[in-house]
Amino acid sequence: MLLFWNYFVLSFSALLPLINPLGSALIFLTLVGQAPIPLYHSLARRIAVNTVLFLIAIDLLGSALLRFFGISLPIVQVAGGLVISAIAWSMLNQETDAHSPEKMQATTQIQPGDLASDLRQKVFYPFTFPITAGPGTVVVMLTLAAHTPQRPIHDNLIAHAGLLAAILVLCLSVYFCYAHAHRIANTISPSTVHGILRIIAFILLCIGVQIAWNGLQPLLQSILHPG
Repeated sequence: MLLFWNYFVLSFSALLPLINPLGSALIFLTLVGQAPIPLYHSLARRIAVNTVLFLIAIDLLGSALLRFFGISLPIVQVAGGLVISAIAWSMLNQETDAHSPEKMQATTQIQPGDLASDLRQKVFYPFTFPITAGPGTVVVMLTLAAHTPQRPIHDNLIAHAGLLAAILVLCLSVYFCYAHAHRIANTISPSTVHGILRIIAFILLCIGVQIAWNGLQPLLQSILHPG
């Protein structure tokens, strides 16, 4: 059980700033606009399920894809760390009112035609990927999956179970935040939203630098100590 909780805490803490249910919900609110509340709930449910399936697929098939394309994990870590750092840096330098709920709701209007059908076509792209689970999330998932113990098989299954539990808890929070995006936007003041997003952005920047450094270390060792 200790191994399970270790991987649960590790996976949850690594994925939370990237998936960022609260911040992503505000972006989701911007894109959906003044849609009926039941439609928000339906979209939130579909996005949460899609995110679970998407992350599980990366966990199961990610290493095989890397081997197929001949890409090493350190290269993925360096590239992904740079991407995450760039995303975090842009978040840190956004305008103060960029995520203001008033501004979000003012910039979106009810779209003509079949709004529900149009939005449901966007459930995977862009709502699931890259808004909810973007490139940084993919890199972290590949890293977590690669560092699970391979032997014995019992430990491998326990570690993956901890990773799966973290995914389920995070996607449950995604559902809650997306389904109640309007209420969240009306409850939290713009300054509070701004502060939360800044803290998350800084944590995300640190995670990106750490991931890049973890990948850079073995690359530097291979250069300094070849063979």
